Amino acid sequence: MTAAVDAMHDTRDFDYELPPELIAQQPASERDAARLLTLHRPSGRVEHRSFRDLPRLLDRPSLLVVNDTRVFPARLIGARDGGARVELLLLRRLAVTATGELWSCLGRPRRRLRPGTRASFGAVGAVIAELRGEEVVAELTVAGPARHDGAGSGERSAVAAWLHAEGHVPLPPYIRRGDEPLDRERYQTIFARGEEGSVAAPTAGLHFTPRLVDELRGAGHRLATITLHVGPGTFRPVRTESLTEHRMDAERYEVSVDAVREINEARAEGRRVIAVGTTTVRTLESVSDASGTVSPGSGSTSLFILPGHEFRVVDGLVTNFHLPRSTLLALVSAFAGRDRVLAAYREAVSARYRFYSYGDAMLIT
Repeated sequence: MTAAVDAMHDTRDFDYELPPELIAQQPASERDAARLLTLHRPSGRVEHRSFRDLPRLLDRPSLLVVNDTRVFPARLIGARDGGARVELLLLRRLAVTATGELWSCLGRPRRRLRPGTRASFGAVGAVIAELRGEEVVAELTVAGPARHDGAGSGERSAVAAWLHAEGHVPLPPYIRRGDEPLDRERYQTIFARGEEGSVAAPTAGLHFTPRLVDELRGAGHRLATITLHVGPGTFRPVRTESLTEHRMDAERYEVSVDAVREINEARAEGRRVIAVGTTTVRTLESVSDASGTVSPGSGSTSLFILPGHEFRVVDGLVTNFHLPRSTLLALVSAFAGRDRVLAAYREAVSARYRFYSYGDAMLIT
């Protein structure tokens, strides 16, 4: 990589000042009541609208592609033997054992979680079995005689049943409060279905309501769904001087035959493809060829989109406001231009927009 290209990716160049009080701690009163900053790429012009205006802001029939992943209550709060507080963030189930389930997790405090450490989270007990880099492997068991029911034919395992009853919504760390009953609904998009695989919501989708979807369809727009299960890398800060030195975590995706047909037909007919969220962007750009044709399938992607990326599928983007020096801000800057994005962010700060997961949104066209 040349010095000139690498200079485009200096982490310090993706910074901005944000007053802490603008970090949204609660969702808007209604999903589609969020504000919507519209950024026009050709001119850099900015408009201040409401998310409810989205059907009228898309001035010609478009295809909106949304992420239908489901967030699961992956955060456990309990105590180690001896009484010290401990937290686990469950990432993925690795195996079913004779007495419970093995899970890959992130744990706090990490330095106190060694193989053999025991912890209790109410009716669920955990034993740390192994250390794998930043992650720990823990065996989870449910107290009582029915430790595991096999989870056959769509039934939940005993551990999964307990998680749904007692587990905590994995709110991001900049929301400085405990999760509340409302978060079970509001930190989940209306599109969420099927497998529960995410430890963070695809937050651009949080603003949609059934009524708004009906208005979009009534205005001639179509919707397609893909799946990307959001992992903890979405919160992981960039600690390198150059973004090119940062490594993205792999995340699982699935793109159906029906979604591919919708996307490829839209492109062939000259309709815009509007990605709802950066997770959707990364998925579409991962499963397309050089001509922009999308193929069905499942797998994992660690695609890191930086300025200089040539977008092959996406023509527009609905997204929330992202953290300074983050991989997500780099992606948005790649799509709309760093200077224009940062200027729009400064205007959003001046206009007192709400930022991050439960905050307001942007439409970039």
